[in-house]
Parts: sequence; C-alpha cells; structure tokens
Amino acid sequence: MTVKKLNIALLFGGNSSEHDVSKRSAHNIYDGMDKDKYNVKVFMFTKDGILLDNAASQRIFDGEPEDQVVKEAYATMDLDSPLAPLEALRTAGPIDFFFPVIHGNLGEDGTVQGLFRLLKKPYVGSGITASALSFDKDYTKRILDLAGVRNTPYVLVTPENRDQYDWQAIENELGTTVFVKPAKQGSSVGIHKVENEQEYQAALDDAFIYDYKVLVEQAINNPREVEISILGNEKPIASKLGGVRVPKGDAFYDYENKFVDASGVVFDLPVILPEKLTREITEMALKAYKALDMKGLARIDFLVDENDVPYLGEPNTLPGFTNISLYPQMWSVSGIDYSTLIDKLIELGIEEFNHRSKIKYSFKELGEEHVGKKEYH
Repeated sequence: MTVKKLNIALLFGGNSSEHDVSKRSAHNIYDGMDKDKYNVKVFMFTKDGILLDNAASQRIFDGEPEDQVVKEAYATMDLDSPLAPLEALRTAGPIDFFFPVIHGNLGEDGTVQGLFRLLKKPYVGSGITASALSFDKDYTKRILDLAGVRNTPYVLVTPENRDQYDWQAIENELGTTVFVKPAKQGSSVGIHKVENEQEYQAALDDAFIYDYKVLVEQAINNPREVEISILGNEKPIASKLGGVRVPKGDAFYDYENKFVDASGVVFDLPVILPEKLTREITEMALKAYKALDMKGLARIDFLVDENDVPYLGEPNTLPGFTNISLYPQMWSVSGIDYSTLIDKLIELGIEEFNHRSKIKYSFKELGEEHVGKKEYH
C-alpha cells in the first residue's frame, strides 16, 4: 500500500538579523527530512519581508547569489500590491503543512503563525500568543515571575524613560555589571556587557537600533551557560542538559561563536551537573514552557551562578538547526536522532492543529440548534 506523501512548505529567511542563520538551519532540516514521507518545497522570505516562490527560493537554496535572484524575482512582481509579501503562495501548489525555520522577527514573534492560522494549515511550533510572548523578553520575564520561575532582575528602558535610568540609577538597582539587550531580538544580536557610563550609553544606542524596548539585566557572577531542549505539546519532555564554555576573554556566547565560528567554544553534551541542579533546571524549563503555552519545541537557556543557583535566561521557540546548533545536538545525546526529531515535530504540529480544530469560535460552528440557547451570567 502506497502512503500519500505530506506536502511540506519549508519557510526560511526573513527580515531579521538572523536571515543567514535561518538559511543554514533550513538546509539542515531539508537534508534531514525523509523524502519517502515528504514532498518538500522551499520558500524564502527576503530581507524586505517578501516571500519568493519555490523556483526562486530553490535557486538561492542551491547556492545562487541571493541578491541577484531577489532582483530578478522582484522585476516580475507587483511590489506595490498590498499582497506582494504573500503573492508567491498563489503558485505554491498543494501545501499540507508548514515548517517555519525563520529565526527572530517574522518567524518567532507570532507573524507567520497568524498567517498559518488564516490559511487553516498545521505547522511546527508554538501558536501566535506563545510565540509573541516568548519573543518579547520583557513579557517573558513578567510571566516567569508570575509562574515563580527564577530569572535575572532587570529594568525596562524605553526612549521615553531613558533619562530616568542613567548609569547611577542602574548601578544602584542592579550593580556595577549589567547586560543591555533589545527586548525583541535573538541570537545575541544587540547585546552588550556593560561596566561603566560610557559603555552603558553606547550599548543603549545600539540596542535601540533593534527595538524600542531594551532590557538592562543584572549580571550573574562567574556564570555557566546551560541549555535544555523541550519537545511536546500538553505533555512536553526535556532533553539532557548541554553546557557551553566560550573562548577565554569572551563576554558571553555571542552571535559569532553561535553561528559563524564555534571553533573556540566547548560544548559539553551532555553536561554533568549535580543531580539536584539538573533536576531544578529541568523542572524550571518545563514549568516555563507550560506557563508560556509553548508547543512543539523550544530551547531554553539558563545561567548558573557560582553557588549553583540557576536563572532562566530566555526561551527560543524556533531554535537554530545549523551544524553547531544545540537544540538537535541535545536530543541526539538524549536518544532522538535528527530525522526522527523532524518527524516528531511534524507529528506534534498536526496533533496541535487537530486539537485546536475542536475549539468553536461562533454559534454558527456549533449548529443552529445552539443559537440563542447560551446563557451568560
């Protein structure tokens, strides 16, 4: 008996600073997909946020110069049309399932999740609300505080209140070493370690390029970076922990050694920690995953101080899948290989879609016999 293949649309690119990272992640996922199970077409969002059709996207995917392909594609498109960003979907052919591999803006902030919902199609990962809340570090921290999940103290700086948070005010509230980071940005882009007034003002100027909300976080003394991968919907499971040791002298695990050159980074996979600490980090991660209503997958980052006290750094709802990305590596050492992981993510997306499809949003969906019978108190 021949099993019908699932038509998968693999979306990558995007107009964020993680555009090129997304391309590398998409290549890995494409190569890891079982072509006996899936018909896979690729679609790239350009750096302008325009979705290219499969033909143009495939050319870029195959290594042709992106700028040239985009220029040629734009020449055939009506870029003034209000639907120009999505015009490529008209010729996409049948799509059963969307697999977004768009890191950062558009991909992790709820934007494409809203598109998938309008199209009434299942997809990998969290929904609109969970994606948006998990992408905004300010809202993430507020929910973590309500859920009782330990995270680093911080203040929120905006263009409107910047004058209230001069360096002296920051020192008084958070100490002499802090991290400045945009609220809605990923892959350590726009993040700075700050220890004086001059560094602080320069860090704010840079962070405001990426967002109008900027977090200033208290630094953890001599921290160890620990990661954990989460997989599942209502009953998520956690991987073994991974440890990250950055090159001596580096301030933190930044964009360069995450995605460009990890030759000086040591990954401890799995990392061996005291049993109590391992259990606490795992429980904190699962608690945060549920509190934020995440689905499908997430990589959650932690900092552990010199007294073995863990602090949740941030969740990543569509983590990297490059050759040096930790999400798939942590599952590999936990007993789930790359191809099986991809299958599971697709299964979870369909499971969540079917689960959500049972929710009714109007009396019409319930049937005429229910209209007018609902009572409100």
